[in-house]
Amino acid sequence: MDRHFPYLVRHALPQDVPGARRLILDTFYREFGYGYVPAWHADVVDLQGHYLDHPRHALLVAVLGEEVVATTALHSTGPAHPPHPREIARRYPSGTTAQLVRVYVRAEHRRHGLARELVRRARAFAAEEGGYRRLYLHTNTEIPGAEPFWRSLAEEVHDARPTGEHGPGVATVHFEIPLHRPAATAGAAGRGGGLETM
Repeated sequence: MDRHFPYLVRHALPQDVPGARRLILDTFYREFGYGYVPAWHADVVDLQGHYLDHPRHALLVAVLGEEVVATTALHSTGPAHPPHPREIARRYPSGTTAQLVRVYVRAEHRRHGLARELVRRARAFAAEEGGYRRLYLHTNTEIPGAEPFWRSLAEEVHDARPTGEHGPGVATVHFEIPLHRPAATAGAAGRGGGLETM
C-alpha cells in the first residue's frame, strides 16, 4: 500500500464530483479529440445522480491533495444495439451486467498503478453487490496504452475494428473481466483508505 502514497483512492464523495467531471471532460476533448457526445456521455452531466445516489453504481476516484487525478465508474446498463453488435447487447443485458466506464488518469499521474487499483476496487464492488453476473467494458484501441492495459486485466470477447461500429477514429474492442466474489475483508478496503490506465 505504501507504494501508492501520496494518493487517496476511494468511492467518490460529493466534493469530488466537480473535479471528476473536469477530468472526464478534459479526457474527451484533449485525449479523445471528439469532445462531449450526449448519446455516449449522458452520465457525466449528473455524476452525483448517476453514480453516488444509485446503490448499484459506483464512481471511484484517486485524489492528490484536493485534486481528482483519476476516475473509474461502474453502472448497471449493458451495451446498446446499435451502435454495438447485437450479440454483445444480448450477452451483456442491463441489470445483471456491470459496465466499467470512465477509466481515466491525468497524464502526469500515469504509471503509478492508479487505473489498476481503481479497476480492482470497481470489480470488488460489482462482486460484493450481488446482482451482477458479468463485468463488461469496451475501449477505443486508438488511445495510446488502452489496448495493452485492458489485455493485461480482461478477456477479449469481440473485436469490432473491422466493422468500424463507432465511425472513423474509434477502433472498439469489447472485453470482459472475470467477476469472482472477493474475500470478506475486501469489501471494507474497497470503499476507502489511502492507496493508488494508462
